[in-house]
Parts: sequence; structure tokens; C-alpha cells
Amino acid sequence: MLRDFIEILILSAVQGISEFLPISSSAHLILVSNFHDLETSSLLIDISLHLGSLIAVIFYFRKELFDLRNNNRLLSLIIIGSLPLIFFGYILYSTEFIHLLRNTKVIASTTLFFGFILFFADQRKIDRNISTDLNIKSVLLIGLFQILALIPGVSRAGITITAARFLNFNRTDASKISFLLSIPALAGASFLGLREAFEQSIEINFLLLIATFLSFMFSFFTIKYFLKFISKISFNVFVIYRIILGLILFYIIYI
Repeated sequence: MLRDFIEILILSAVQGISEFLPISSSAHLILVSNFHDLETSSLLIDISLHLGSLIAVIFYFRKELFDLRNNNRLLSLIIIGSLPLIFFGYILYSTEFIHLLRNTKVIASTTLFFGFILFFADQRKIDRNISTDLNIKSVLLIGLFQILALIPGVSRAGITITAARFLNFNRTDASKISFLLSIPALAGASFLGLREAFEQSIEINFLLLIATFLSFMFSFFTIKYFLKFISKISFNVFVIYRIILGLILFYIIYI
């Protein structure tokens, strides 16, 4: 029981922290599961982790999301920007092609390559903001970039932040756009996972509630403090992290 709790704690921390940072949560979860052979890693655990992150981002942005009178346009843009990912994600999931991408070589390559792309995107100096400059054209472009997040290692947060920075949104608002776009993405992943779980008649247990709660806590504080500090620093720390991680993975693969 203690080992199960420790493993849930590790997975929750990986999911909650990496889901909203530009470092790829799916890549980290795959790597942790593969290299440490976690016994508690399962479909329902994955669903619980994603549900925890989903609840956290909804709770953090609850004022914006539930203030329909003043933010109806923003909510519409979130839905529009999520359509490309939902469409292509469903195709990859239905054809099971998505499972072919879940390997260490792919993760190493995408972690390294898209780290450099984030670096170049973060050099933009023009300061656009979400309240006045986010429109259908820009959110659709960000949504098209988000399709790449279906490849482990790209990072959904990373690629949406990268796209927003290329469109000259400031770091804080680029991050907010990424967080808001995570809601349909996490909801879609949870829905598909739950459907598969019901088809397999998988039993729900207490560990799933713990996983959801811990993922919620890690996710909430990651969002809170990331937005607090990102306006004061660049994304270079994440770029360096991705480069180091990518090189370590290549070393493991080929040495």
C-alpha cells in the first residue's frame, strides 16, 4: 500500500507540474513508467491524473469561465481553438496510430527540437495581450500548432506557448491562452479514457481518488506560481531543461 501511494505521488507530481510547463507531461509520464516500471500505472490512473489537472485549471480560472456575460467571446475562442486538436486527436486515437509515437526516440527528438523552437519564439518583443488581440484567426493558428502536441515530447503547453509567442503575445498571456486551451484537451483525453475503461470494465478504487486529488494540488500550484513568475523571467530555463533532457535520452538510447 505504501509503495502504491509513493508511486501515485510521483505520477501526480509529474502530471501536475509538467502538464502546464512547456516540457511535455505525456513524455515524462511515459519515461517515468518505462524506466521505473511502476506497478500502479494504468489506464484509470492516467484518467485520474488528467481529471485532477482539468479540475485544477477550471478552478483557477473559475471567475473567467463562469462569467458568461463578460467572457462569452473568450469561451467561444477557446472552443474554436480546440477543434483542430479534438478532430485530429480522435482520428489518431481511433486508428491507434497514436501508440506508435510513444517511444523514447520520438520523445528525445521532439524534446530537443521543440525546445529550440520555443527559444526562437520567446525572442519576440512586441507585446500583444489576450483581452484585445486574441481573435479567431490567431486562436485557430495556435490550435493548429496544438495538433503537434499529440506527439509525445512536443508538449501541449510548450507548443501553444510557442505559437502565441510567435504571434507576439506577452509571456503571461501566452501562458494563459495555453492553460485555457488545456481545458478541452484534458476533457477530451479524460472522456476517451473513461469510455475505454468502461468498455474494459475496470474497477474504480481508492487510489484513483488519491491520484485525482494529488494531481489537482500539484496542477493548481504549478499554474498559480508559473503565472506569478513568468512575467519576470524568460522561457530559457525550460529550453535548457529540454536540451539537457533530450541529450540524456539520446545518450541512453545510443550509448
